[in-house]
Amino acid sequence: MAKSKNTQQKVKRQSTGANILIYIILILGGIIMVGPLIWMVSTSLKDKMGVFQLPPQWIPNPIRWDAYKRLFSLSEMYAGFKNTIIVSFTVTIIGSITSSVAAFSFAKLRLPFKNTIFLILLIALMVPYPAVMIPQFMIFSKIGWVDTLKPLIVPGLFGNITMIFFLKQYLQSVPDSVIESAKIDGAGYTKIFTSIIFPLIRPAVAAQFILWFMGAWNDYLAPLIYLNSPEKQTLQVVIANLSATYATQTDYPLIMAMSFVALLPVLIIFLIFQKQIIESIALSGTKG
Repeated sequence: MAKSKNTQQKVKRQSTGANILIYIILILGGIIMVGPLIWMVSTSLKDKMGVFQLPPQWIPNPIRWDAYKRLFSLSEMYAGFKNTIIVSFTVTIIGSITSSVAAFSFAKLRLPFKNTIFLILLIALMVPYPAVMIPQFMIFSKIGWVDTLKPLIVPGLFGNITMIFFLKQYLQSVPDSVIESAKIDGAGYTKIFTSIIFPLIRPAVAAQFILWFMGAWNDYLAPLIYLNSPEKQTLQVVIANLSATYATQTDYPLIMAMSFVALLPVLIIFLIFQKQIIESIALSGTKG
């Protein structure tokens, strides 16, 4: 009896030691990941000389808001924010709806050649963007869309292949009997989707929405290709141009302020949808 009790205590001590080690590793990993963000905010609140101070100050003393005041006095930032908000929210909101409908169609409806069409979509997903970059530019140039926001918005309105694939796999776990029962009760496909399907896949849609939003918000290559006029450029292009200008002046507080302001909307979206994202991951793990 005493031997069994000693064994239990030994196992408990080993388990406690392992948990402490795991917590230490997680804390160190969190510090390493959050450290650059904290340094970015700290640098944006310093003056030019404070950036090069040794030893470096993590908490500026005194705190200076000059970089943010100068940042919001730049007209390019307002245009960049406006254009990026228009592109990101239009594409992700409408595209998420069309992607959800497409995933529902591929997963649950009886359509001719739907497996073939879905396979073609997956093949298109494997084609790297540089391979289609020039043909797309030529097409948009011929129809007069270059130097407008249309090339950045219109293709995304028809959905995202990655999101369609993810939601289709997510819907495989929904029994067909649920849809058949709703049809027997007289519900149409629109009613079935809005009342039954979408509430079920909402956590998965939220998870894919934030990933898509982050990609659209941070997109640099496509706006750089299609947008020429300064008033049409998106935030990432504006920041890159301003960074090149102010880096030569060692104005790192202003550059860090621009980077933090560009990051803030993505951070807010993540905080809003984090519950749905965690729920999506938990449900996916349970169903898997």
